[in-house]
Amino acid sequence: MASEKRTKAHPVRELQIPLLGDPETQARFWSKVEKTETCWLWTKHKMPNGYARFWVDGIQVYAHRFSFALMHGQIAEGLTVDHACRVRHCVNPSHLEVVTRRENVLRGVGITAKRARKTHCPQGHPYSGSNLYQIGRHRQCRTCQKVRDIGRKR
Repeated sequence: MASEKRTKAHPVRELQIPLLGDPETQARFWSKVEKTETCWLWTKHKMPNGYARFWVDGIQVYAHRFSFALMHGQIAEGLTVDHACRVRHCVNPSHLEVVTRRENVLRGVGITAKRARKTHCPQGHPYSGSNLYQIGRHRQCRTCQKVRDIGRKR
């Protein structure tokens, strides 16, 4: 969830298990959910990025993380909850999975994920084996690099 915006006035906090045990809080949470045949959709406030938020004892938390923690327990530090359904305001625990932030980004539709899914350069050469030239996280095609090098020597 590295891309989630946090405001100074109302930062979204990580959940602590004691906040989950209050039956009134749980009832208030579920009253804001519409269960469809697939997703369980948050019907109240959503942030501009599409994620649902929920107030618990004066602390703002992500609704999908609250739902996951209710059903599965504490979310380990450094991990994030991914929406397998790709619907950001879904709180159906069966649609949520704990993954690393890197895995969450790579499953997404952002530029990083799109580039990571590419298996061939624009000219059709594979990004694999001896044809893969990598600088840090940036991949290049050795065949195309050789063509560029020849062009510079002229």
